Amino acid sequence: MSATEPILSLDRLSVRLPRGADRTHALSEVSLQIAANEILCVVGESGSGKSVMANAVMRLLPNEVTIDGGRVMFESRDLCAASAAEMRKVRGARIAMIFQEPMTALNPLRTIGDQIAEMFSTHTELSKAEIGARMLALLADVRIPDPKVAAKAYPHELSGGQRQRAMIAMALALDPKLLIADEPTTALDVTTQAQILKLIRDLQQRRRTAVMFITHDFGVVAEIADRVVVMQHGVIVEHGTAAAVLNHPQHAYTRQLIAAVPPLKAPPPRPLSAENILTMSGVSKTYRTGGFLGRGARVTPAVRNVSLNLPRGATLGIVGESGSGKSTLARCIVRLIDPDAGSILLDGQDWAKLSREQVRRETRHIQMVFQDPFASLNPRRKAAELVAQGPIVHGTPRAKAIADARELFALVGLDPSAGDRFPHEFSGGQRQRIGLARALALKPDVLVADEPVSALDVSVQAQVLKLLAELRARLGLSIIFITHDLRVAAQICDLVAVMKDGEVVEHGLAGQVFGDPQHPYTRALLDSIPGGAFAREHAIEAV
Repeated sequence: MSATEPILSLDRLSVRLPRGADRTHALSEVSLQIAANEILCVVGESGSGKSVMANAVMRLLPNEVTIDGGRVMFESRDLCAASAAEMRKVRGARIAMIFQEPMTALNPLRTIGDQIAEMFSTHTELSKAEIGARMLALLADVRIPDPKVAAKAYPHELSGGQRQRAMIAMALALDPKLLIADEPTTALDVTTQAQILKLIRDLQQRRRTAVMFITHDFGVVAEIADRVVVMQHGVIVEHGTAAAVLNHPQHAYTRQLIAAVPPLKAPPPRPLSAENILTMSGVSKTYRTGGFLGRGARVTPAVRNVSLNLPRGATLGIVGESGSGKSTLARCIVRLIDPDAGSILLDGQDWAKLSREQVRRETRHIQMVFQDPFASLNPRRKAAELVAQGPIVHGTPRAKAIADARELFALVGLDPSAGDRFPHEFSGGQRQRIGLARALALKPDVLVADEPVSALDVSVQAQVLKLLAELRARLGLSIIFITHDLRVAAQICDLVAVMKDGEVVEHGLAGQVFGDPQHPYTRALLDSIPGGAFAREHAIEAV
């Protein structure tokens, strides 16, 4: 850690929330400092105030959220007193920000190269040729393959990891003194996450940039932090060096967050049924896009000859990076898309051969929980109506379906009266519980969960995993659990299949796959988990 004057200093900063909020302040007299060449991790759950703090520094707060006390000192200037024109000169040039979701931060109608070049054209007087050269150099600096091709691509044409690298390139364009990274790796694969963390660390050391890294994952903290600040309800409850906070946490909330980090070690194996409720044989799916009259079309084999069994009452985890084919396989199983080849036997009935009308009639036997509950819930319908919708379609009287929905709310740990609220009135973890209740409303035999906890705080993640395990035991559910997080898979899954490029490269009991991986790709995934050594050292009792 540098011994120089701090780059950023917050002095008793307070941010007031609009009337009607659960509490009066998002931040209450927060004080902290960041030095040059230092990474300060700000840790806390959703609602802790960490993102509000970052937006307060950048002066990007919503109109009804106001700074009502304290100072934000940056380069001997109080940003709280800076004019809008002065802040425009600070943002991007002196303080840059990497957002959690690059697809919402990048303009979908402009190429990556244009968006990076805009940083130079707005803040400098460089020539067009000089801007182009610097833009390509930045893309190379953040390790994007073939920068010239990437520069001409639109955001949707890049992978999640490449989009995040492009955001980092844009943030670093003008050599800012402070980089604010707001959950930049939350929804990324473990290998991409490891690459982004290493990239931020390398760039920070090379450029001596101060970094405020916002996260809810102590595994990430163990990987990258110099110092740590832990926030709860808008207040700093603990701060110190990374080693001190990770190894000797003083506050109960810090210990709770650390305990919620899933360990890498799988729990002892459960006895599995000899009867398979679901059998996949030779399932394949190929996507074909573009081209004219069949010429020049792009052919992408997403799933190749996959054969797997799900024992009755068991949980089969399907893990792999984005593009490995795991979500395509899940959609084939529930017939959201049609497989090109193979059979999917559910209790002896081949779902791959059913007509669309037959699938609609039989859909009660297999249901899906989606990754983003907010996107999959109709914002105009109340929660109880969303849960009751499936049974109503299948002939259950509306009054009974609504009453059953309220019982399901209690089953998944929600207040039954919450059924009268709309999706936006719930937290992310609560919305995922609504998604679970909706899937359970038809009393399915098989539940397919596609990345159901990837965007949740670690403590909420632990609660949802515990709930899934309880529902599996109580209702006799059989579960297919899709995830890119091997720590999560280790805790909930009896069996694990590892997918790469559409193929299953390794499968077996969870303890065997995680304890003694045979395939190089599985070993690479395990080695890429942020804070892997920390997770092993702080292993807690499994779900």
